[in-house]
Amino acid sequence: MDKDDILTLFEYNYWANRRVLNAANGVELWQFIAPSRLSHGSLHGALVHTLGAEVVWRLRCKEGISPSTLLAEDEFPTPDALRKRWDQEEIAMRSYLASLTSDSLGQPMKYRNTKGVWFESLLWHVLAHVVNHGTQFRCEAGIALTEYGRSPGDLDMIAFFREPAV
Repeated sequence: MDKDDILTLFEYNYWANRRVLNAANGVELWQFIAPSRLSHGSLHGALVHTLGAEVVWRLRCKEGISPSTLLAEDEFPTPDALRKRWDQEEIAMRSYLASLTSDSLGQPMKYRNTKGVWFESLLWHVLAHVVNHGTQFRCEAGIALTEYGRSPGDLDMIAFFREPAV
């Protein structure tokens, strides 16, 4: 995969994250943490899981560190606290992505999952996974937000491509 393609995927990822986080900033705190049928138990859980996965994968890719846990929900008690940490992560990931080359994307990387099991994947596969994983959990968050009358709107990649550049 070409570096420009990965950068485009991450531009989409950040665009979609912003749409969801902007919608989440409008919910009541009780809605943010309310138990739900989402796979991580709440809107809060879905968003923290998505951010946590981005952090863990960046650490694996950039620093060769394989954390055994994701971020904890209690680290981000409000949508604003979560947004601030996500902004920091976006800066860190963009810095990492800028350091890559198209050749490095085709290289294998070894890492441990959170249970300590070793895996090896091509770097571009891992980075594409980060975006795809985010899509899954943004979708879950979008369901909760829509139920709270705060739909993030269309999160499809084609909507990203169709949106005028700002």
